[in-house]
Amino acid sequence: MPHPLIAHNPDLARLQDEGFDIEINGNHLVVHDVPYVNDRKEVCLGKLVSDLTLSGDVTVSPQNHVAMFAGDQPCDMAGQPIAAITYHDQRQDLGGGLIVDRAFSNKPLEGYRDYYHKITTYVGIISNPAAALDPSATPRTFQVRGGEENSPFQYLDTASTRAGISQITDKLAVERAVIVGLGGTGAYLLDLLAKTPVRRIDLFDGDRFLQHNAFRGPGAPSVDILRTKPWKVDYWHAIYSNMHKGIVANRMYLGDGNLEQLAGADIVFLCMDAGPAKMGIIRGLERLDLPFIDVGMGLDLVDDHIIGQVRVTSSTREKRDHVWNGRVAMTGGDNDLYGRNIQVADLNALNATLAIGRWKRMVGFYLDLEHEHHSVYAVDGNHLLNEERLP
Repeated sequence: MPHPLIAHNPDLARLQDEGFDIEINGNHLVVHDVPYVNDRKEVCLGKLVSDLTLSGDVTVSPQNHVAMFAGDQPCDMAGQPIAAITYHDQRQDLGGGLIVDRAFSNKPLEGYRDYYHKITTYVGIISNPAAALDPSATPRTFQVRGGEENSPFQYLDTASTRAGISQITDKLAVERAVIVGLGGTGAYLLDLLAKTPVRRIDLFDGDRFLQHNAFRGPGAPSVDILRTKPWKVDYWHAIYSNMHKGIVANRMYLGDGNLEQLAGADIVFLCMDAGPAKMGIIRGLERLDLPFIDVGMGLDLVDDHIIGQVRVTSSTREKRDHVWNGRVAMTGGDNDLYGRNIQVADLNALNATLAIGRWKRMVGFYLDLEHEHHSVYAVDGNHLLNEERLP
């Protein structure tokens, strides 16, 4: 079965119909078994690679005229490098097991009309010397590769490929992330997580999505939606499943009786108010030996201004004691800032951004120089304090 992108786009389908062995790998178009001549005047086979410019699942005219190649430097019949396409020799890991050795540059004055035009142009330049030395050398092998891409996304992540960070983005492809609490911060966390290749994202919340929630989270629900009072997990699932296949809505609160549902999670984000339930969940997460990131805001109204802090606290196998040393609000109460429930959308978004950044450092997406397990952002001074570092 052809890949859906190939089946739905005439330029890609034409390449396959004419016998080119093409494959969609992430957001790259790969042409296998491209004959070329090396510097010893031997006929070899390489892989030609191009990134894909897409609008949804439809190809548009290639915006990048550069192509990449896995193999030695292609040469002419005399064993001299083909200077017309030489760009740079640099080995690159493009992610998904795709590694290239060099890049070519050939730009027609009018640009490339489509991917059929781009691929056949490059293949002609690379393979013509090989065909002259060996008439049986052809890129048209009629080998068909197919199947659905094993991706959690509904469509390809062109942003990572465009930025050249696909191999780094692969570090985020853990099996399961969990968000407990879909209020303002939890909803923004989902917005950010849905843009990562996490295989499965579990949502846990037993509340309905009400009008005040619309002013705390991402997006802009209609009044008609608000009148239906949907469950939070169902509302957010419906939106973000447009992008991510692995979102699972769990219409429930977590407690001692169902914490085992979190077993095996790679990361848990706690976005809930302080109280006995939270204390029990944290003890359960420690019992299950799971890493988690707890978020919170402590905002207060003083002299006609809002002041306070935004907090992100991590707990990992390497360090957990600080969670019980006052770093996380557990009990709530009238004198607890975290229990007053003043929330502002931009700070909810910031809280989620700081939490997702902490997780991305934990898995190596970002360089982690601090290894902090507790961060506090002060609203009035606009500064971030990192504490509880690993020894």
